[in-house]
Amino acid sequence: MTQQPFSRPGAFDLSALKRPATPPPSASRAPGGAPTSGAGSYTVHVTAQTMQDVVEASMTAPVLMVVFSASRSPESAQYADDVSALVEQYEGRFLAGLVDLDTAPEVGQALQITQVPVLLVLLDGRPVTQPIPGVVPADELSALLNQLGQQLTAQGVTGRHQPLAAGVPDDEDGEPAADPRYAAAEDALARDDIDTAVLEYQRLVDANPADHEAVAGLAMAKVLQRTQGVDAAAALAAAEAAPADVEAQSLVADLDLAHGRVEEAFSRLVELVRVTADKERDRAREHLIGQFAAVGNDDPRVLAARRSLASALF
Repeated sequence: MTQQPFSRPGAFDLSALKRPATPPPSASRAPGGAPTSGAGSYTVHVTAQTMQDVVEASMTAPVLMVVFSASRSPESAQYADDVSALVEQYEGRFLAGLVDLDTAPEVGQALQITQVPVLLVLLDGRPVTQPIPGVVPADELSALLNQLGQQLTAQGVTGRHQPLAAGVPDDEDGEPAADPRYAAAEDALARDDIDTAVLEYQRLVDANPADHEAVAGLAMAKVLQRTQGVDAAAALAAAEAAPADVEAQSLVADLDLAHGRVEEAFSRLVELVRVTADKERDRAREHLIGQFAAVGNDDPRVLAARRSLASALF
């Protein structure tokens, strides 16, 4: 398969599709209101009534739209199932939108589909590839998704869809319940089993390096792991005695971060970058970047510290 360029060819014209004034009360809802398919946590069946909702869901993260016809092309229906199964492995990085032309021909007309199967990748309400016709082999499709995920992450696009059929319900206070993907790691943290938490977060990151929540969780769990059982007073004394000692300063910065003293941790490491050179400076910078991941790259304190780091480096 030829690699697809990730451009924005243009938005869909959905004006001909009819939508109900209110959604059916019995339908489970996806991001933007699309009903779940029951086929998986990240799969929806697309109809004329829900097409706009699925397009809106692509504002959060990419949607893989598979147009097929079970009656005219049984293999295309199997392809839709295969795409759905593959999407499930990415745990919300993508959403599979399945369009059966036998039951939703108007959607095919709106998309100007003349053959099946066809794969469309939607982001921000419009395609990011040209339509991909035919059954794409699983390994090529996986490579396409990995490439798209890497490019989006490089561009700072890290959103993901919430589980649908799995139904992450609100709790009694109306707040979203914890995402089940992180349950094992969070349970380990609650038990103060830091080593297990690190392993669980590492497993999630290995499976999906674009999972920014797992990356942040892993970074913070490693901070906790490095500071377990450390004598804080002795660590601080060692750091005060050796201002340019990367190991001593990094340990105190980790202790600060573990106790919520974020600015203090960042300031210590920025200063360490300022007073070190060569490999020692690289170690200090990498440690600080790891702390950025633990706090979250969009946090204002991280943004401020990045500016300070740039000043210290240059």
